[in-house]
Amino acid sequence: MGLLHSNHAIVRTIERFFITAAPLDTGALVSAVATERCGAVATFVGLVRDHNAGRRVEWLDYEAYPELAVKTLARIGAEAALQWPEVELAIHHRTGRVDIGEASVAIAAASPHRAEAFAACRYAIERVKQIAPVWKHEHFDGGEVWIEGATADPEDDAARQAAYERACS
Repeated sequence: MGLLHSNHAIVRTIERFFITAAPLDTGALVSAVATERCGAVATFVGLVRDHNAGRRVEWLDYEAYPELAVKTLARIGAEAALQWPEVELAIHHRTGRVDIGEASVAIAAASPHRAEAFAACRYAIERVKQIAPVWKHEHFDGGEVWIEGATADPEDDAARQAAYERACS
């Protein structure tokens, strides 16, 4: 993220595909994709919940290979652009400790029409879960466990089609 200097103001710019240990800023994420031609912005924010698999979750730790993860998020953006050419997409994912109620992933999809924005947003989270190199370490009452992360090959057309079908159902 950086700053651009305009004639009279400093304008904050934000990367559209980003991995960070900092809390996610959904307002900035929306600003990164919203333009004057947009009639809709759909967002998805994944929050850390207090339970999983019948046990009380205390917090999550996320690990990622940042360079590859950012490339993968950008790939998801490119895939979405092929399906919904008018959509602008941004995806940010947290790393490090993320407490209950905090956002671990945020997605914004802007489009002239709501249907495409919703579909692209849903497609993006499905693909993140399938192919992003981000791993979740769950800490719970009495222990900890790594949760299986992305398992699909990014080139797997069947996985991509499954994400598209879930997005459009």
